[in-house]
Formats: sequence, structure tokens, C-alpha cells
Amino acid sequence: MINQLITQIQKKKAPVVVGLDPMLKYVPKKLLEAAFQEYGETLEGAAEAIWQFNKGIVDATYDLIPAVKPQIAMYEQFGLPGMSAFKKTVDYCKEKGLVVIGDVKRGDIGSTSEAYAVGHLGKVTVGSQAYSGFDEDFVTVNPYLGSDGIQPFIEVCKKEKKGIFVLVKTSNPSSGEFQDQKIDGKPLYELVGQKVAEWGEQCMGDSYSNVGCVVGATYPEMGKVLRKIMPKTYILVPGYGAQGGAAKDLAPYFNEDGLGAIVNSSRGIIAAWQSEKYASFDGTTYADASRQAVEDMIADINSIF
Repeated sequence: MINQLITQIQKKKAPVVVGLDPMLKYVPKKLLEAAFQEYGETLEGAAEAIWQFNKGIVDATYDLIPAVKPQIAMYEQFGLPGMSAFKKTVDYCKEKGLVVIGDVKRGDIGSTSEAYAVGHLGKVTVGSQAYSGFDEDFVTVNPYLGSDGIQPFIEVCKKEKKGIFVLVKTSNPSSGEFQDQKIDGKPLYELVGQKVAEWGEQCMGDSYSNVGCVVGATYPEMGKVLRKIMPKTYILVPGYGAQGGAAKDLAPYFNEDGLGAIVNSSRGIIAAWQSEKYASFDGTTYADASRQAVEDMIADINSIF
């Protein structure tokens, strides 16, 4: 799957991923009213609104971008209807030729970890049949439980030719409470990075591993160190834009071949129509605002090469 992602990045000249993290406050009034008219002010109505919102953004941007990253929590909050909207979003994005990174941050051990991996990346056996559950191409994984939590995902990835992104150094301000703690003189995030490189050798693509990692844009000096520790690891970079990460900080995340990283923006794109920068757009043209924000992001990121 990493080969497919790289092909799309090179084809579109866009090392970016759009985070589909919808909240009702981002959805234009017209879409909300239409959904509530059909389903009422219910969980079903909310799920319909975010699904239609997502669809508009995907229709406006799929030709520009290689991948999307739906954050499952934004859908789970609406219960079963929300999970249906998540699945519809995943399927629609794949129909449009996009690589789908499920931001699910799963992490457990044994059969539980295997069930997460099967549910999101693999196939579950039902009698004589096998079915895909959510069927993303990649998912994010929390490594806190160690290899017991990661290995079941790697086994499914090898079988299904899919991938994972392991949390290494996250973009949030308090990440250092644990991730920066020293062990034998090295911060924990470096030790996790070394482990990710080891795991990655089990599941290689042509040049990069199907085992990627997550390193926030807000910590470029740490990103520089981690890039050296994990030369064959693709880095998913959150924190660009709304969280304070800037394009000038991102060069260390990439390798000399111009590959090795893909940068995420979520509300900076999907809620662009509500920002001052894109004030010429409104709720009826929200998707056009998202397209413009994507074009601006691609130009900004490519300016560092």
C-alpha cells in the first residue's frame, strides 16, 4: 500500500493528506437543515449532515490530493449512524481513487489487537464467507503496549498489502509528559522510532515500509533526529496550519528524494470557508473554499523543495 500512496503523491505532486474530521459547527446551515428535515434533529440527522459535508469536500478536492484521513472519533460521537457515515466516507473516497488513512489510534494486545486489525484492515470470517469491515488502507496505531499490540497489525498488513502509522512523537503540547522522558539517556520517542524501524523491516514496499509513523509538525528538531533513525519509514505529519506547524519547519521530515513524508491538514481545509483568509467563500461554496485551501497548502509545502 505504501507503493500506491507514493505513486499518488508523485502523480499529483502533493505530499498532503486532508483530515476529514467533521464537526457539526463546520457544516453549512443549508446542509444541516436538509439533513434535519429528512431525519429530524437526531443522531441520524447529524450523521447525514457530516456525510454530505464530507462528500462535497471530496468531490471538490479528490483530483488534487493523494489521500484522506478520517478521524473516527468525530463519527463515533454520533453512535451507530455516525459509524455508518464513517464507512460511507471510506468507501466513497476509495471509489474516487484516494488512499484512506483511518485515524483510529488503536492499541491493545493479543486477540483484541488482532480484532482491531481485522476490523479496520483485514477480513473477518463469517461461516464460509469473509468480509471487510471498515476496509481502510492504513490506520494509526498506539505503540504503548509494545510489540504485542503492533505485531497483529503487521501480520494483517502483510496479508492484505496494507499499512499502519505508529505514533512516535505527537503534535500536542503535553506529548512530552511521556514521550520526552529519558531512558538510558535517550528520549522515549527515539526508542519508539528505533522500534518502528525494526517493525518496518518485516513489511517493506519497494523503497519504504508499510509501517509508517506519526511525528508532529510542531517539533521539527525532533523530526530531524527521527528522520535519521527511520530512513525507510514514511512519516505522517499532523500539526500543520491550525496547530502552528509551518512549511519551513517540514524540510527535515523529507528525504533527499523528496519523499518520506505526507503532511496532514484537517480543519484548515474542511473549515476553510469559516476562516478570515477565505472570507470570499460562504456556506454555499464551502467545498470551493476547501479546494482553494488545498491548492494553497500544496504550493506552500512544495515551496520547501
